[in-house]
Amino acid sequence: MKSLLTLSLIAAGLSLALPAGADTLKIATLAPKSSPWGKVFNTWSKAVKEKSGGRLELEFFYNGRQGDEAAMVRKMRSGQLDGAAITGVGLSKIYKPILALQMPGLFTNWRKLDRARDAVKGEFETGAREAGFQIIGWGDVGLVRTMSKGFAVQGPDDVQGKKPLVVPDDDNGAALMQAISGVRPVRVKVPEALSNLNDSALNLINAPCLAAEQLQWSSKVDHFTDMVIGVEIGGIVISARRLDSLPEDLRTIVLDTGRVATAALTTRIRSEDDAVCGRLKGEMTVTRPSADAQDQWNAKFRAARRALAQGTYPADLVERLEALAR
Repeated sequence: MKSLLTLSLIAAGLSLALPAGADTLKIATLAPKSSPWGKVFNTWSKAVKEKSGGRLELEFFYNGRQGDEAAMVRKMRSGQLDGAAITGVGLSKIYKPILALQMPGLFTNWRKLDRARDAVKGEFETGAREAGFQIIGWGDVGLVRTMSKGFAVQGPDDVQGKKPLVVPDDDNGAALMQAISGVRPVRVKVPEALSNLNDSALNLINAPCLAAEQLQWSSKVDHFTDMVIGVEIGGIVISARRLDSLPEDLRTIVLDTGRVATAALTTRIRSEDDAVCGRLKGEMTVTRPSADAQDQWNAKFRAARRALAQGTYPADLVERLEALAR
């Protein structure tokens, strides 16, 4: 709350008329405008306008209006977009190793993630910068849980023959389903998942509770597996070329207020994700994996990570992250 208050105070003050020739940064996101992400982005936008005296504005495109995250990254490369608030899958289109933070079963609480991300984010930010992007702040989407439609999930065998969502470019989800075997993954983009849930074309999702609620997925499932299988991270990125084109004072405003915004989001999203999980448990049939089932899951998680270390991510990075997760 302190970070969000700081951002609000930055935004407060005398409103100045937008001068002729004011610049605009176009930023895309999958998040709805009314979501917690949208509310913080609105406050951030006001802060930038006020701090810059109206010389710079942020224009947000919500609800995947600019396409999925791969499309957003392509548009940033071409100059059609200046920035995006994206998840780990989107960040992997900029610098692949970032997605390793979301490997199955690796981090099951925020403390472990924070320790690991702090250890590797410097090299990740350098990799992104060399690819032409500036990560101005890191964030989170939530802790990943399994939710299903019409059946309970206790152990990996319960997923066999089912139709889980695995979004394109999610190498981690694909590796986990490969490790389980006998699964029929539904490879559709995030904006297309709701209609597939409606039609029962898919019947299982692995997602943070808050994201599932905001995207309306949670209203289409009725079983909740009370086990964290990983984390979903995110970040705000700006085209390095576009950022460098700004006058130094405006560039500083974007970076400083952006860091405040992501800090506010970290606190808010973690809290709200936890609260939504509590609500969803009250609305669905809850399954708590037994010790034996948990052991089976851990074996599948390890198998998926071993496969991912065979070329998807550097083997030494996988080993380092596993050590940091202990």
